[in-house]
Amino acid sequence: MRILVTGGAGYIGSHTLIAVLAAGHEAHVVDNFSNSHPEALARVRRLSNRDFGVTEADLRDKAAMAAVVAGTRPEAVIHFAGLKAVGESVAKPLAYFDNNVGGTVALLEALQASGCRRFVFSSSATVYGDPDHLPINESHPRRATNPYGRTKLQIEEMLEDLAVSDPSWSIALLRYFNPVGAHPSGDIGEDPSGIPNNLMPFIAQVAVGRRPHLNVFGDDYDTPDGTGVRDYIHVTDLARAHLAAVDWAAGNAAVDAAGDPPRGEGRGCEAFNLGTGQGTSVREMVAAFAAAAGRPVPTVTAPRRAGDIAACWADPGKAAAALGWRAELDLAAMCRSTWAWQSRNPGGYRDAAAAAG
Repeated sequence: MRILVTGGAGYIGSHTLIAVLAAGHEAHVVDNFSNSHPEALARVRRLSNRDFGVTEADLRDKAAMAAVVAGTRPEAVIHFAGLKAVGESVAKPLAYFDNNVGGTVALLEALQASGCRRFVFSSSATVYGDPDHLPINESHPRRATNPYGRTKLQIEEMLEDLAVSDPSWSIALLRYFNPVGAHPSGDIGEDPSGIPNNLMPFIAQVAVGRRPHLNVFGDDYDTPDGTGVRDYIHVTDLARAHLAAVDWAAGNAAVDAAGDPPRGEGRGCEAFNLGTGQGTSVREMVAAFAAAAGRPVPTVTAPRRAGDIAACWADPGKAAAALGWRAELDLAAMCRSTWAWQSRNPGGYRDAAAAAG
């Protein structure tokens, strides 16, 4: 199958690209490298021993999107590209709506003019907001509490409306919780620009000596050890889920003589939660990472952050039933692979690329 991967040089995109290539599919990446680095794609080529096309473009460029879709004739799309920092979204809401929602509109318009009706959207559990109940299933009310989450929610609603308007679409909304970990080789991993917004890369940078300590924001939550509890999922498990969603969207349908998917009835638009189904606290994550790295991770207790919730984890049962997917890798594997990546690449892709150049 020919698969277009937007944001394929990013953290989750690059790991999913490896899974796509390992499954024997053809791939083409679209990325503007605003929050990623071409070095990630060079490493994917080495790890997979496969080549693939790359277009450097902004999704909001309608002419570029039309040209990419016309030139590659994708049979499915996995859509990652977008801004994703919650704090930044609060400070720059217009930029987030313009980039995330506007870019998706331009992409969908290009696909609407083509025969491609299989679409996997990288959404987020942030669409749920503060949970009414745990674990969170797909029927939980959606009420995003920040601009980033609201862009994901608006895109979900747009895709739902699209599927109603045109029943040939098969759209999977993948709502995942907290992706962590890295490829087992240690050659690709999470490489945030500036100060990390997420727990695991911050812990890794403390362990490797780039930062003096980890701030633990709040130790008085109603959780077993007082720190926030989240559902962490290994990025390679997440990559497998995206591939499973492509298979679900394809539905084993035949293709016509030209290699294009048929325009018959699609599967509509369905949401799937991706997680392990269990929570891990900040303190538990710190202890597990220290064990994996063989060195302490200094912490400092700080006041709670506004908007943080005590606990959040997924009910992944629907993904198991419909996609045949389950998370397989545990917390120890998440920490070991992250440490392998960070210890091999203490400065990330940019430093490694500069050294090579």
